[in-house]
Amino acid sequence: MNKIYTKTGDEGMTSIRGGIRVPKDHPRIEANGALDELNAMLGVARTLMPADDDRQVFLTAIIHELMMVMNHVATPVGKQNPKPLHVVELTECMEKLVDEVQAKTTSTRHFILPGGTPLSAHLQWARTVCRRAERRLWTLHREEPLNPDILKFVNRLSDALFAMARDEMERAGVPEEEV
Repeated sequence: MNKIYTKTGDEGMTSIRGGIRVPKDHPRIEANGALDELNAMLGVARTLMPADDDRQVFLTAIIHELMMVMNHVATPVGKQNPKPLHVVELTECMEKLVDEVQAKTTSTRHFILPGGTPLSAHLQWARTVCRRAERRLWTLHREEPLNPDILKFVNRLSDALFAMARDEMERAGVPEEEV
């Protein structure tokens, strides 16, 4: 039986794709940690949706793609990653979703307080984690260039999460609180 613990990280080092050892606070690890946290947050949001909710399919696709993105982020510069990314297609889907939500919700020039429903609050929370992941990706990108489509994907994902949170409020009939 394989054990979950390996003891190989006890001295503050971990492995990235290809078995290369890096410090646990390396920008590549920080970026992937934030993406991993985002993925967990999206999993929580999914549990708050009815099983037949159309948003389930969308979030499931995003969660799967974030796993591929993390795989690519874990790949050091100069190494080829054979796993396909679908970030361009999903970025287009997110733009369409944002446009659809904006067309049916009232325009606002104010900040919107998170909350309203548990799902909306969790989508807003995921949005903030997404923004942190994006910052960590840009830190890494300045040192070791990433696929720019990954950066666009994560940027658009935060917009889509904001739109989804607003859409949830609309569906639930709960008024947004503006600041």
